[in-house]
Amino acid sequence: MLAFLHILLTGLLGVLRDRVIAFERIRLVDGENKCSGRVEILRHNQWGTVCDHGWDLREADVVCLQLACGLAESALHGAAFGPGRGEIWLRHVQCSGHESSLTRCAVILHSHTHCTHENDAGVKCSVRFSCGALSGHHVRDFHLYKHGVSTPVVTQRADTSQSRVEMTVAAVDTFHQGSYSCRYRVQGSSPSQLLRSPPSNSVNITVVELLTPQHWYNTSSEAPAGSVIKGHSFNITCSTPQPYPGGSFQLRLIRPNDTVRHSLPALSPSVTFTFAGAQSSDEGYYYCLYRVQLGGRTFVSRESQALPISIRDPDSVLSPVTISWLVSGLTFVIAVIIIIVVAKVLCSKERRPSELERETRSSVENTYVALSINKR
Repeated sequence: MLAFLHILLTGLLGVLRDRVIAFERIRLVDGENKCSGRVEILRHNQWGTVCDHGWDLREADVVCLQLACGLAESALHGAAFGPGRGEIWLRHVQCSGHESSLTRCAVILHSHTHCTHENDAGVKCSVRFSCGALSGHHVRDFHLYKHGVSTPVVTQRADTSQSRVEMTVAAVDTFHQGSYSCRYRVQGSSPSQLLRSPPSNSVNITVVELLTPQHWYNTSSEAPAGSVIKGHSFNITCSTPQPYPGGSFQLRLIRPNDTVRHSLPALSPSVTFTFAGAQSSDEGYYYCLYRVQLGGRTFVSRESQALPISIRDPDSVLSPVTISWLVSGLTFVIAVIIIIVVAKVLCSKERRPSELERETRSSVENTYVALSINKR
């Protein structure tokens, strides 16, 4: 099961802008991790893609910030992560890079360009650290260190006139969680002498790993699989193998015309949503989500697979007792029919002919005729 990775950055080092995350509206699919992949948007309860016409780092930055995945490392064209399915919801998007979500960017409505899923846009997000040196220093190189690790995570050379660089940590996963700081080296009085600066202020990276929840349902034993009898109670259980303090589960019911949401705090790794007296309005597709707030932000897992539930009328459902009586009755009828057939076969056997009849039989073309002689 794939993990859902988000990056939360706190501190003064680095240039990362806080943005409001639009939950359940955007995701990255088929990438190396959940901070890279094909861009997909949820609209009308259907996931669709984004056309790559006009797609560059400004649009990619908005996606990465919206997903709390740092900044964009690259904006990819030509279905780099494979073609998607369904609708192409956005075409020729134009962002400034500061929008809170991709759907807030401008869209050219009357673009004459033709888009197919071979034009699906993608992004690779990364965490960027901006490290600076005091003015007047002839910096040789910059180093990004993780607390507790002696070797630098990233090293970047600098020109003699360069006092600031950006260093990128790509493909962030749980290993990268921790505290980071920058150091740089300057040229000393001799060519072989390098002086190292003290560490800068630190930035903490928290990697939130949200696994896709599992869910199942229970109801009365008389109901067929995937169904609930109208008027009977049923419950749906959502579970995650890796809960976080303060997390909660959301259960989404998608019906033909609308969506209903239920929420319960995740006081344990599993919670149960109970529905008493099932009605037709409870019919539809159920999905589980897990969400948690950390550092003032809310992170949401991927949805579980759809759990379809139909509501049946009581008259259309046969109870186990009724089924048992029907089977017994059918068995009895079949037995009676067999007895009657056997009796008919036995009774229809020819009477054994007398000796005279046997002697007077003749055969013409496999037809046997018994002749009787009348005595005078």
